[in-house]
Amino acid sequence: MPSITLSGLAASTPDGRPLFSDIDLSFDAGRTGLVGRNGVGKTTLLRMIAGILPPQRGSLSVNGTVGLLRQTVQVAPDETLADLMGVAGALALLRRADDGCATAEELAGADWTLEARLASALGRVGLDAAPAALLSTLSGGQRTRAALAALILAEPDFILLDEPTNHLDREGRAAVIDLLAAWRSGAIVVSHDRELLETMDAIVELTSLGATRYGGNWSHYRTRRALDLAAARHDLADAEKRMGEIERTAQATAERKARKDGGGQRQRAKGDMPRILAGARKSRAENTSGDQMRLAERRRAQAAEDATAARRRIEILQPLSVTLPSTNLPEGRTVLRVETVSAGYEPGRALIDGLAFVMTGPERVALTGPNGSGKTTVLALIAGTLAPRSGEVRRTRAFALLDQQVSLLDPRLSIRDNFLKLNPGSDENACRAALARFMFRADAALQTVATLSGGQMLRAGLACVLGGPRPPELLILDEPTNHLDVDAIEAVEAGLRAYDGALLVVSHDESFLAAIGITRRIELTGRN
Repeated sequence: MPSITLSGLAASTPDGRPLFSDIDLSFDAGRTGLVGRNGVGKTTLLRMIAGILPPQRGSLSVNGTVGLLRQTVQVAPDETLADLMGVAGALALLRRADDGCATAEELAGADWTLEARLASALGRVGLDAAPAALLSTLSGGQRTRAALAALILAEPDFILLDEPTNHLDREGRAAVIDLLAAWRSGAIVVSHDRELLETMDAIVELTSLGATRYGGNWSHYRTRRALDLAAARHDLADAEKRMGEIERTAQATAERKARKDGGGQRQRAKGDMPRILAGARKSRAENTSGDQMRLAERRRAQAAEDATAARRRIEILQPLSVTLPSTNLPEGRTVLRVETVSAGYEPGRALIDGLAFVMTGPERVALTGPNGSGKTTVLALIAGTLAPRSGEVRRTRAFALLDQQVSLLDPRLSIRDNFLKLNPGSDENACRAALARFMFRADAALQTVATLSGGQMLRAGLACVLGGPRPPELLILDEPTNHLDVDAIEAVEAGLRAYDGALLVVSHDESFLAAIGITRRIELTGRN
């Protein structure tokens, strides 16, 4: 039976920072979701299983074939869908056979089922494209679907998927979920997509403390994790109670010894006790006292170690929360008015045509639609980086747009310096407190933006925009969950729930939209 076994596996970053250590896991047929905070090593673990990276310590055994879906599909200008799927040569042979140009030797090696299997694989991921189609003409979501179809065609014993629903619209996400629902071999899926994780058979959480397997789907994992958090809090309270009792006992023992020593000294001073007897008693008392002190110290050290371990577990398990200053946005104030706007990039072709809507007060609006329907174009119109061909866009001056590149941040500056630049009225204490709420504590706030991962960059952007003394009345977000881990997504959700301004969001993540309380949707079809 195909299986994957990890024993004592360890990995570090190129600069020597430990990612994970002593990982003992096994995988067989079934769907396993791999979750954990950004930077903990999930992608590194997948690459080790795929044989791309060697284990730095420990062993890894793979019994069966493995196929890996990477987060990004890079393409050459002349690369076709058939090239990506590894069938260009086999399809060319079938064409030559149809034309009567193939040799007898070539015909003997022809795969006559290939075209049917290829069509089936593309159909399972909902991709309507010819094998000769250039990958450069496909959207990012379509390329992801093509890479999934390539895995289906190869029929490996295990598929390894790294954020498979990133950049996919609702239809694409549904195709991935349907694919995994019908997959009968092994699957290991790194994802922050809670809708996808709900379909898993098991969840493995990777943390700095190791890896923990939870049987069941995302909801079951969250329930178990809450129980683990309660247990960690109980362990911390117990350790702190033991430390308090040890300190009180040690203090009482020290006070009794001091009284006893004082009495002995007075007796010796009077000469009531022979010197040899007094010396023997003093020696026994000191030995007893020393034994008690060493025992107390061992108990104190054990309690302190238990408390430290419990605090580390709590830090990992504790849901993150964010509090924000108020925008004081009144209910009736208009923050955005889009009046019969048309726009596009090609002469004579309007991607957006006749779009009109108004946002007033602290509304929460989702801008939805399939990939290519013009959502990013609408955001560019609102931000003023694209001029409409007709119509008008009017918005509040107090607005902020966080695009997928978080371009409002200066990549040359640290997170701290970006915050102070965007919030000139803030002092150092307010800056550090705001950044800490978004998990940039101490030296983490001094990281240069150019060195951040995509998820870290979005968190930094949110911290700089929402954490200042005067948050914008209107916040616009473009696919904010694409590069965040689940803990960070939930922290952002908590912050956006606390945000009392107007919110316009482009997202295909239905769990995210529900969590932040979206009240209205504007659906784009590509003809708006």
